[in-house]
Amino acid sequence: AHARRKFIEAQKAQPKNKTGKAGWALNQISKLYGVEKQARALAPAARQALRDQQSRPLITQLRTWLDKSQAQVLPKSTLGKALHYLDGQWPRLTRFLDDGCIPLDNNPAENAIRPFVVGRKNWLFSHTPSGAQASAAIYSLIETAKANGLSPYGYLQHVFETLPTLNEDDLSALLPWHWKETLPT
Repeated sequence: AHARRKFIEAQKAQPKNKTGKAGWALNQISKLYGVEKQARALAPAARQALRDQQSRPLITQLRTWLDKSQAQVLPKSTLGKALHYLDGQWPRLTRFLDDGCIPLDNNPAENAIRPFVVGRKNWLFSHTPSGAQASAAIYSLIETAKANGLSPYGYLQHVFETLPTLNEDDLSALLPWHWKETLPT
């Protein structure tokens, strides 16, 4: 996904109505995502076999094109930067070919940590250690609720309404997997 973004930036920088190297790279990357869409429902071994059959040749073509293109493009141009990024990250970007359990990109992981990245600026305003601990506790509850398919607002409401009525031995009843409401579809 990161490599694709670099080529999208390069494509935006080129003249209108001109297809070029950035467009070719984006087309190849799009084909890889097409294979992954087919492979999504497969077991890891079958996904691996499909990747060997369809994705590996696309990656081989992309590598050949990359080696040729790097010599033809100015390194400081947006396309040159995209090519340099692709080359520098190549072992990581092609790792998915080695194991059917490895996803093509890490977007789900990045989306999972995004609230914490966004929250960093908010945490600057926790002027005391107890305020920072309270913020961390709330963020933990919210993300745990999401991870368990619960409505964070509904779950927090349940916790805050139920907590005063429980003794310390009953706190496990507040764990998200003991609560039934789910996120709206």
